[in-house]
Amino acid sequence: MKTPTQINAIDFDSAKLQRLGFGQPSPLVARSVSLSQLRQQLGQQLQTSLEPQRILGLFFREVQRLVPLDALAYQHKPSDLRLEFGQRGHHSLSYTLSHEGEHLGELVFRRNQRFSEAEQGDLESVLSTLLYPLRNALLYRAATQSALRDPLTGTGNRIAMDQTLVREIDMARRHLQPLSLLMLDIDHFKRINDSHGHGVGDEVLKSVAESIKHQLRNVDMVFRFGGEEFLILLSNTSRDAAALVGERLRYAAQVQDYFAAGTRIELTVSLGCATLLPGESAESLLRRADSALYVAKREGRNRLAMAG
Repeated sequence: MKTPTQINAIDFDSAKLQRLGFGQPSPLVARSVSLSQLRQQLGQQLQTSLEPQRILGLFFREVQRLVPLDALAYQHKPSDLRLEFGQRGHHSLSYTLSHEGEHLGELVFRRNQRFSEAEQGDLESVLSTLLYPLRNALLYRAATQSALRDPLTGTGNRIAMDQTLVREIDMARRHLQPLSLLMLDIDHFKRINDSHGHGVGDEVLKSVAESIKHQLRNVDMVFRFGGEEFLILLSNTSRDAAALVGERLRYAAQVQDYFAAGTRIELTVSLGCATLLPGESAESLLRRADSALYVAKREGRNRLAMAG
C-alpha cells in the first residue's frame, strides 16, 4: 500500500516566524509539555552536540512529548548521511530543510495515524529549533570528513584507513566475525600518465574509484593507499566471499570505458586478498594483502591472488 505523504519545505527564515496556531492536543497521548516549553528546552539541548545522530535522536525523543510519532527519518545526500529512528508508519510528513539557500537535508515524520493540521503546525514550529544545530553538525561533519578523504578520488585517505582498520579488527575479534582486505592496483598506470598526461591519469583514478564504490556494499570501505593503489576493507566477509568481490571489481574495471582525446584506454587492475588470522596485527594483515598483490602482478597482472 502506498504511504500517504504530506510534503513540505522548511526554510529558517520562514520557520522562525513560527506557525503558532495551536490546536487541541493529539488524542493519541496527553501532552507532557507545552509548545513554548519544548521549544525553549530544545533550543538549549540541541546545542550540546555536533553529532547529527545524537542531535536527531534527541529531537525525535523530545518531540514525542508534544506530538506522538512512530518514526523519524533523515537524509542528507551530499554527506551520504541517512538516519532512522523508530518504526515506519502509514502516514508521513516530509520536509525539505534549508537555511538561507543552504540545503540541510530531508526529514520525515511517520506514524500510523494521520497528522492533524494543529500537529503539523506544532511540528513545523519545533523544526525551527533544529535548523541551526543541524547546520553546525553538518559543517563539522564535512570538515572532519575532508580531513579523512583523498581530495582527488573522494575515497578515504591513509589516516582514515589506519583508524578504520584498527577499529574493524577489534570489532571482528569481539564479534567473532571474519574480516578481509583487498589491495587493488591499476596495471601499467605509469604508461597512462606518460602517454596521455597526468590530467588523464587523474580522471582514470577517479573513474576506477567510482567503479570500486559501485560494486561494494554500504558497509564496505575503500581507501586510497597511495599512487594508483586502493585498499578495500570488507567487514564480516570470509576469504571465499572476498575473492568473489575481488573478481567482480577486476571485471568492472576492465569493462569500463576510459577515453583520452577520443581514444579508448585499455585498463586492467590486479588485486591481492588477505583475511584476518587469529591474533594478527593490522600491519601483518596489510603486509599479506600487499604480498598477494605482488604475486598477482608478477604472474601477469589483471588477476586476483590470495594470501596464504
